[in-house]
Amino acid sequence: TKADVEKILAWKQTQGQEEIPFAPARVLMQDFTGVPAVVDLAGMRDCVARLNGNPKVINPLVPVDLVIDHSVQVDASRSADAKDINEAKEFERNSERFTFLKWGSTAFEGLQIIPPGNGIVHQVNLEYLARVVFENNGLLYPDTLVGTDSHTTMVNGLGCLGWGVGGIEAEAAMLGQPQSMVLPQVVGYKLTGKLAPAATATDVVLTITNALRKFGVVGKFVEFYGEGVASLSLADRATISNMAPEYGATCGFFPVDEISLEYLLQTGRTQKRVDTVRDYLKAVGLFFDFTKDSGIEYSANLSLDLSSVVPCIAGPKRPHDWVAVSEQQADFQKCLNNTESGFKGFAVQEANRAASATLNYEGKDYTIDHGSIVIAAITSCTNTSNPSVLIAAGLVAKKALDLGLTIKPYIKTSLSPGSQAVEAYLRKCNLLEPLAQQGFSIAGYGCMTCIGNSGQLYPGVGEKFIENKIVCSSVLSGNRNFEARVHPDTAANYLASPPLVVAYALAGTMNINLAKDPIGKSAEGVDIFLKDIWPTPEEVQVLIKEHVTSAVFSEVYSRIKQGNARWDALKVPTNPLQYQWDEKSTYIHNPPFFAGVQLALPTNSDIKGASCLLNLGDSVTTDHISPAGDINAKSPAARYLNENGIQKIDFNTYGARRGNDLVMARGTFANTRLSNKIVGTGNTGPVTIHFPTSEQIPIFDASERYIAAGTPLVILAGKEYGSGSSRDWAAKGPYMLGVKGVIAESFERIHRSNLVGMGIVPMCYKAGETAATLGLKGNETFDVTFGEKLVPGMDVEVKAGDKTFKVTLRLDTVAEIAYYNNGGILHYVLRNKLQEGSK
Repeated sequence: TKADVEKILAWKQTQGQEEIPFAPARVLMQDFTGVPAVVDLAGMRDCVARLNGNPKVINPLVPVDLVIDHSVQVDASRSADAKDINEAKEFERNSERFTFLKWGSTAFEGLQIIPPGNGIVHQVNLEYLARVVFENNGLLYPDTLVGTDSHTTMVNGLGCLGWGVGGIEAEAAMLGQPQSMVLPQVVGYKLTGKLAPAATATDVVLTITNALRKFGVVGKFVEFYGEGVASLSLADRATISNMAPEYGATCGFFPVDEISLEYLLQTGRTQKRVDTVRDYLKAVGLFFDFTKDSGIEYSANLSLDLSSVVPCIAGPKRPHDWVAVSEQQADFQKCLNNTESGFKGFAVQEANRAASATLNYEGKDYTIDHGSIVIAAITSCTNTSNPSVLIAAGLVAKKALDLGLTIKPYIKTSLSPGSQAVEAYLRKCNLLEPLAQQGFSIAGYGCMTCIGNSGQLYPGVGEKFIENKIVCSSVLSGNRNFEARVHPDTAANYLASPPLVVAYALAGTMNINLAKDPIGKSAEGVDIFLKDIWPTPEEVQVLIKEHVTSAVFSEVYSRIKQGNARWDALKVPTNPLQYQWDEKSTYIHNPPFFAGVQLALPTNSDIKGASCLLNLGDSVTTDHISPAGDINAKSPAARYLNENGIQKIDFNTYGARRGNDLVMARGTFANTRLSNKIVGTGNTGPVTIHFPTSEQIPIFDASERYIAAGTPLVILAGKEYGSGSSRDWAAKGPYMLGVKGVIAESFERIHRSNLVGMGIVPMCYKAGETAATLGLKGNETFDVTFGEKLVPGMDVEVKAGDKTFKVTLRLDTVAEIAYYNNGGILHYVLRNKLQEGSK
């Protein structure tokens, strides 16, 4: 409306205060989040039919692209046929899910499915799907989007404004509901200078991530400017934008300039299309020149001299824990000497700090000790979208081979490119074979190790580390390294550029200073150092100029919609209006969220007599709340699958089971590294105390008892609750466990919105107060009083046992209060659709 536009024009006065609606031009999804989204849409159609409406009113009103990229796993590696084996297993495990998605593309107009085997959603978006400027029946407007994956921000590097939301919000956006948001503050980040020869875009983004986490940009936009930006390739910028969730921002935006347009041409967009983009953006004042002072005013300003960036990694448990390569060995030793299992500690007892063992693998003995690497993966859209770091990795692999240095065979190595274009240009550069000889054979085109689909360690490897209480490591070119995400057995997980992944894998350990220590010895017994195998920027650029061409991208993306024999063989259900649910299915289940919905609004009341399900610390991620990876054989989810005739070998992952609420409710808080203070400091795992019986039992089992007794539940948490992936099941799961409210020191943006979207009340302690300062243990009975009328950001009274205190209601907008009053955002949209249909 005119009033909304005026609020934006008055941004200096209204930032951080006024509510605005954001209506994206399109929606982007991947299959882990896309399956439950399509399940919800199908369930909403059933609800509309039950209430005598027209099911067709539930249909996307904007284009929706869904890329299947999260299901392929590293079952096979280090072999020429690894990709074929992994893709065959992917279909074997997921044919039911894929058939459902294929049905969705026939049932919902405007839903386009990119079949598996084509690449990672964000790289495909960057290289192919992104319009930059929409052209619709002669009307031109900026390409904007929301995506069901937090790294949707990657396309900000191309000048497309978009960010990650939960599947719940994305479904609402599809159905025409604008996203309600407070007009954000915008932090300007000035880049100056140029990168030193040894530094990469990965080093830049890890440096920025560390700086912005310290500064605090949750809920804010970050915009990059300055002459230093002009020295960065578009792929470098996309790498920086990709990790906006890790540095906490809603987005990390680079305006469009000539380099952006050159990238569009390089990736196969037509000259005519690029001319239209340039002409439109210049006409409306959105075209940028980074070499000139724009005079733009920001809410705050930061700066980075790119020449100061040094080779670095992040870890061992969080992506913003920056460590210079030259300081890694000292940092690892500090973690080893820390008796606590915090973000910088492995809880290794003093008597075991010098532990080592002999691992016999394929008939040969290897000495392993703390820091030994068991997984090394070139993975993730963050880096596989960037030719400079991939070609550098290939050159490191080749130079090491030439010197007679190879990676130990017990290390599970893999290469999972974000698009088929990567394979094409690496082959043209003659680097695919050296990478394969070092163990980095292509394992598939998908997220793979970055999302936790790393598969099993090689036989006998993990067991040897566990048996001898040795801390084993992973190193990956991903964007997340949270506990138990990469693999349940790797306590130390490090993010690094692809060439550093190869270098650390060659060294075989993270307990090393690569800046001065030898990586290994040549065939002649001569020490080899990092500088001996590190390529120059000139070597990399020569190969990029010659082989990373528009012809490569045009050829790859000309066949992206064609599918493949396995996809084409899937038989789609014949009813395109309503899905025929199979109650025996353990993958796709009619969601319970809409079963009881009526046109009349539900009655919300205060939270009375609640028990505390969990008392958690800082940086509890959505990986802790709703894991995506392995289903533990002794978990409630495993018990359910066993009862339905599914054996461990066919469990698949939690991410692949997100279309079934009965599995996902049991998988909520199922992370083996979860630390719940209710069961005592130092104890980890998905358990809690059921207070009426004082029993320590699985969290799901406790919630079942509380629900049966009619007892509502609350959760206590520290800072950055819900950081990480934009998982709607991290809100749906607690909803199904009976959680009514979460009291935290602070929330990550997407997760707070998801809680609101499911009708769970987010609340924040007052400044200076925490569960600890208030003396809360989690064994109290909680009463939360809202009063007669809810107001955004109002104070709410909480009584916990004999303590009474105030918290801030984190329903941030009037629209969010409406969603809460309806029982959630989808219920709100559903009622509106029913009312529209009755007119």
